[in-house]
Amino acid sequence: MSFLEVTRGQSPLVLGLPHTGTDVPPDVAEGLNETGLALADTDWHIHALYAGLVGDATTVRTTIHRYVIDVNRDPEGASLYPGQNTTSLCPVTDFDGQPIWKEGAAPDKAEIARRREAYHAPYHAALAAELERVRDIHGFAVLYDCHSIRSEIPFLFEGVLPDFNVGTDEGRTCAASIQDSVYRRCEAAQGYSAILNGRFKGGWTTRHYGQPGDGLHAIQMELAQSTYMQETPPWDYAPDRADRLRPHLKTILDDLIRWRPE
Repeated sequence: MSFLEVTRGQSPLVLGLPHTGTDVPPDVAEGLNETGLALADTDWHIHALYAGLVGDATTVRTTIHRYVIDVNRDPEGASLYPGQNTTSLCPVTDFDGQPIWKEGAAPDKAEIARRREAYHAPYHAALAAELERVRDIHGFAVLYDCHSIRSEIPFLFEGVLPDFNVGTDEGRTCAASIQDSVYRRCEAAQGYSAILNGRFKGGWTTRHYGQPGDGLHAIQMELAQSTYMQETPPWDYAPDRADRLRPHLKTILDDLIRWRPE
């Protein structure tokens, strides 16, 4: 499908790219207000940041924007962080808590179901198929889910977000050696801060696919956008920052592509 971009590798590593897209179908765009049309909550440039860091990894990306439907949310709408501010399967606010739809234009249950079938289900069918394919080759697969977010969003969290936010749902979604390897590299990255299972413990994708007992390992990386881009409009990529960050990301991915079960 045109909104799905899949690049196949033969290694055990699969990169998920759920939030880099900026495509909004015209019938959806006409319901967005000025705040929504700004698309501020994009994981800007993440596909460019990771491009070419390792060879032979599989990537699965959707070009559809998260305001249409968030493919990293539970398709049934359950909150990933009960009791905390967050956004929903089909968001009604941005990350600052501001409405993104014109009055009366927010998606109803029928529209949410339509978008789930049109965009959410195909993305996960593609991702699941690639994970199964590489697991069939190697006996296991490693999903690295690529994300980023502004470093300061009071509506979602207090203070300034660490640079590297590693999520494994408290160690449930991958082998301990994968978690330890990734987090150790983050802690060792000079000039950067890191946290494990802090505000971001892994989204629905990480929690859904991370089944270590079945040979499926998943880990989420939520980067503070200040590490590689301008965090205000027009959200420009900052090559000098990105060039400092990319070697650390490459080291992480190199470790994952070489990882084998003990």
